[in-house]
Amino acid sequence: MTTNANGSFGVLTLASSSPRRAELMREHGYDFVVRAPSPEAECGMCSQESPPELVQRLAMQKAADVAPKVPQGIVIAADTVAHCHGQILGKPRNREHAAEMLRLMSGRVHQVYTGVVVWQRPSDIRLQDVVRTDLRMDVLSESALTAYLDSEAWEGKAGAFGYQDGLDWVHIVEGEETNVVGLPMPRLREMLSYLKS
Repeated sequence: MTTNANGSFGVLTLASSSPRRAELMREHGYDFVVRAPSPEAECGMCSQESPPELVQRLAMQKAADVAPKVPQGIVIAADTVAHCHGQILGKPRNREHAAEMLRLMSGRVHQVYTGVVVWQRPSDIRLQDVVRTDLRMDVLSESALTAYLDSEAWEGKAGAFGYQDGLDWVHIVEGEETNVVGLPMPRLREMLSYLKS
């Protein structure tokens, strides 16, 4: 059994290739192994889905891809998108796409949604939830935008920015900070505690 911040759950498997999610797990005292889902399980946007529906489905796809490879323990999967002015913002394809996203959010309130799935093996009990955080981005000057794009810190991040990068032009209006990073730790703790009870 692996002993971690919330007691004994058996082996915890993080079904994610995100270094930020792994870092959050470590910071909160969890012992876990990483097993990245297949690339096919990490994609598949649908224009008909709302942001909560999208992240919930993608998190479940990732968990379903990894769970059969875990004979015993708990699989944790998540997916995060930003949403602004009617547009769902996933990871930017390139610098130009990142600039387009940041210009859209500049001076506006936007939302970050993370879908979380906790899948217990071998019982196949599955818990899932979606957590929302509202943020406000200051109006970005072209010089500030260029400097951030030059840093390449936007790569691989939903909405083309990382709250954990200490940006002074992004502010939480309501909700949980770790959700913006990619894994809402208070909600995850509650879900794990439910399985333990």
